[in-house]
Amino acid sequence: MASVSTTRIGIALPAGPSLGASSIAEGARRIESAGFASAWAFDTVGRGFLYQDPLIALAVAAGATERIELGTGILQVPLRNPVNLARAVITAQLVCGGRLLLGVGAGSTPADFAAVGVDFDSRFRRFDQSLATMKKLWAGETVGEASLGAPWAGTGGGPPILIGSWAGSRWVARAATEFDGWIGSGARASWRLLADGIERFRIFGGKRAIVTNIVVSFDADPSLDGPDDAVTLVGPPATVADRLRRLSALGFDDIVLVPHRHDAEHLAELRSLV
Repeated sequence: MASVSTTRIGIALPAGPSLGASSIAEGARRIESAGFASAWAFDTVGRGFLYQDPLIALAVAAGATERIELGTGILQVPLRNPVNLARAVITAQLVCGGRLLLGVGAGSTPADFAAVGVDFDSRFRRFDQSLATMKKLWAGETVGEASLGAPWAGTGGGPPILIGSWAGSRWVARAATEFDGWIGSGARASWRLLADGIERFRIFGGKRAIVTNIVVSFDADPSLDGPDDAVTLVGPPATVADRLRRLSALGFDDIVLVPHRHDAEHLAELRSLV
């Protein structure tokens, strides 16, 4: 089992309607300065609130940082044309200087698909086909009438691909055997489901397991944390630290926190728990 001291901790980039022009870059700088391992952007489309494009956000973060990894957690592949997405991703990989972690998934929110006119029920087929298309394009191959040409130096084959899926999905096995890792979500999974998912991932030989969307807040009233409750780190600092150790003990290599503030003081408080 991993301990908190050996688990990489990432932080979600600032997001939401109050975002300013410099918020993403400054947030990324603060995340790196506080000593965290990575910064992450998420993907939400058409749900009635404004959320930044994840690849553009990470490109901005790349220009403001030097060391941290930069991940999507996750990018909903079926919402996009695979050729256009392949070009956008490999451009982001170039800008990120090899630090991009491409977390991808089929999506799970019908509203996102309705907003862009894509059939929700066919999302897994589209996801599978799009991944295959993008990998071929990143290798310099032609797919149908599409070719991106020879890849830029350092981008051949595309970035590491991590599959985001539910713990019981068949994609956990594929994440372990065909791709570069698995991403589980704490926002919509329980402690029990995450434990089951990472156990399956390791049985299939998976190497890198990441859990994202872990809400963290220092609050006087701790959130519920029974086996079937959602995974959140909400409560006084001692409670948050204990739950962080518990989450690390499940064996995740990376834990991505979603704080309610991104000021330097709060990030330092979070870092002190590690």
